[in-house]
Amino acid sequence: MKSVNSFVICPATPEEAGLIDNKIDEFINSWVPFTQEHPPILKNYVIKENGAIIAGINADIYYWGILFIDVLFVDENHRDKGLGCALLQKVESEARAMGSKLAHLHTFDLQAKDFYLKQGYEIFGVLEDCPPGHRGYYLKKTL
Repeated sequence: MKSVNSFVICPATPEEAGLIDNKIDEFINSWVPFTQEHPPILKNYVIKENGAIIAGINADIYYWGILFIDVLFVDENHRDKGLGCALLQKVESEARAMGSKLAHLHTFDLQAKDFYLKQGYEIFGVLEDCPPGHRGYYLKKTL
């Protein structure tokens, strides 16, 4: 633990971390009111072959109806078969039906930047040397 004057910096418990999340949500909501009254809506799907997961997407629709793509993965042996496109289109379609107008995500140059560009996403930010020798990309798409 590190002391800052009379204050002490210490690891947060899960409950304390939740309290901090709630505090920032309250602050943001006071300036830009949330358009959803419930927590983010999870949009997680998998594709299976013979009971084994070969592809999946983890996404959520958060306050203001914005779609965030957290993870999209397709097993190496099943790439270039349209599975990633199908999963992405599934969550984008559901998000549109719920009123979403914007989607965003983060990827690396060693991952799927070009895939997302082909799906209509555009780069709005680049993080250089992250990880070292590579770039992180922030992409968005108007739905």
